[in-house]
Amino acid sequence: MSMTGADLLLQSLYGMGVEACFANPGTSEMQLVTAIDRIDGMRSVLALFEGVATGAADGYARIAGKPAATLLHLGPGVGNGWANLHNARRAGVPLINLIGDHAVDHLALDAPLTSDLDGVAGSVSHNLIRAETAEGLGEAAARAYASAMTPPGQITSLVLPADLAWAELEGATIAPMPPLPKPAAVEDSAIDQAVDALKAGGRRVILVGSPVTGDEGKLKKLGLIAAATGAEIIADTFVTKTARGAGRAGIAKLQYFAELALDQLNGTAQMIVLGTKAPVSFFAYPNVSSYLVPDGCAVTQLARPEQDVDAAIEGLLSGLGIDPNAAAPVAERVVPDAPEGQLDAVKCWQSIARHMPDNAILSEEAATSSFGAEAFLPTAAPFDHLQLTGGSIGQGLPVAVGAAVAGPDRKTICAHGDGGAMYTIQSLWTMARENLDVVTVIFANRSYAILNVELGRVGAGNPGRKALDMLDIGRPDMDFTQIAKGMGVDAAKATTGEEFEDLMKAACNRRGPFLIEAVI
Repeated sequence: MSMTGADLLLQSLYGMGVEACFANPGTSEMQLVTAIDRIDGMRSVLALFEGVATGAADGYARIAGKPAATLLHLGPGVGNGWANLHNARRAGVPLINLIGDHAVDHLALDAPLTSDLDGVAGSVSHNLIRAETAEGLGEAAARAYASAMTPPGQITSLVLPADLAWAELEGATIAPMPPLPKPAAVEDSAIDQAVDALKAGGRRVILVGSPVTGDEGKLKKLGLIAAATGAEIIADTFVTKTARGAGRAGIAKLQYFAELALDQLNGTAQMIVLGTKAPVSFFAYPNVSSYLVPDGCAVTQLARPEQDVDAAIEGLLSGLGIDPNAAAPVAERVVPDAPEGQLDAVKCWQSIARHMPDNAILSEEAATSSFGAEAFLPTAAPFDHLQLTGGSIGQGLPVAVGAAVAGPDRKTICAHGDGGAMYTIQSLWTMARENLDVVTVIFANRSYAILNVELGRVGAGNPGRKALDMLDIGRPDMDFTQIAKGMGVDAAKATTGEEFEDLMKAACNRRGPFLIEAVI
């Protein structure tokens, strides 16, 4: 069988289950572009900016539970996608970057696009694989897939020199699915220590991370433990995916601001950490502790993210004598009243919770505009909540793109701050081209509002006009309805609760992309 090196690589990945490629290719990737064209079942999704491609691959993995590929052009292409690769790395998702490089002989000539590609890609990858021979590209694909699927999920970058991609191969064999790594075992002593901590007196908190929150079954079992012991279940502030809404076990979120998180955890005597690490604040603040565990609180590390959290939960149930099949307490559906009057973020969430359909996906990067969501989301219809994991803004729109590709029969809602949306606004064009079923809500407050809050908290002094201008994104005000329409997405603006309600209802009852600019 005659094929190119690019064919061998991509057909091997496709056979392992890589069915989507989010691409922004260049000259060095042309062989990969045509190789994708020869695979009927592989979907190629063009992004106009690499940060959209990398963020979309993250969103795809969160819903599909397996990696997509990105197709990136040399070091600058990886650099453009780096911020959302950082977010994906923090999310613990499986992702495979296919990065074209100059032909081996060409590298020595130091052409204009030559850069420290391995350094740029390696800084955000768990594993960097540089292909050495065209004949070895099947084996390289298997290594990349196994690496990406290492629990809880890893970023793997495979660098492919152009001459290996265009090499003609005779008799090449598609690589089979490799053995996949299993989660690391949880120590029996850690389970015993956690059981003892849950049996102890005082306030007990089980702090859980991304390997737990996205699984409805795990959350229900933790709900049984909470009901039996009086312990509280609290999730990290930003996790990869949370199964939320009616019929699911409710779960509290750790507060974002350090002072509020310290107040939230105050008085905790025992903290059991499951699928994450002991909590720390996002930033340092004068005279505020960055380590959020209260003084005198004993911390038990039950399972790290790469460990077998299922076995850890089963161990707790067994050690506490709890029937895992018992009925767990779950949230009931509550439909809020329709919002009225001058629009604000709380009224937007009120309407979103009214109309979000069953099994929806919420990609949320609302920043300060999320501060009303928790009044309504816990009792909305069942949905999956995807959040900004690494703190680098501009993730929400691309994650919505990837999630909608992975879940085409589910409604995706993207709730986004206006400042962060402008980092990856090109996502709207991809939504239009692919006719993705995404309702985008832009909270238009004309400000990097979170930075206005942080300005005082970090003790930066009394800001003057130049300082405040760096946090203000008005003058001129951006018109997101016009921006969206210019990229092929139908859009409308709301300034009152009634207007937003009508638009959200209509958007949730139609298919295809639609944007609502919520002027708040």
